[in-house]
Amino acid sequence: MERWVRSCRGELLDRTLIVNQAHLMHALREYETFYNEHRAHRALRAAAPLRPLPQPITEPDRLDHLDIRRRDRLGGILHEYRHTA
Repeated sequence: MERWVRSCRGELLDRTLIVNQAHLMHALREYETFYNEHRAHRALRAAAPLRPLPQPITEPDRLDHLDIRRRDRLGGILHEYRHTA
C-alpha cells in the first residue's frame, strides 16, 4: 500500500490542484485504472497487474515501422502509449 500511495502522490497529486472531494475521487479512480491496467511495473517485468506481459518484438522489420499512439488521461497528467496495428 505504501508503494501505491507514493506512486499516486508523485505521479498525480503533486501535479494536480484538487478543487473538491468529487474532483479528488474522480482523479483517484482514473489513477487507479491507469495504475492497474496500463502503467508498467518493474516487479512484473513491465506488465501491469491486470494485463498480461507484452509480446516481445522479434522481427527486425517491425522495429522500423512502429506506430505508437499516445492517449492523455486527466488532462494530460497521465499518458498511455499503445502500438497500433
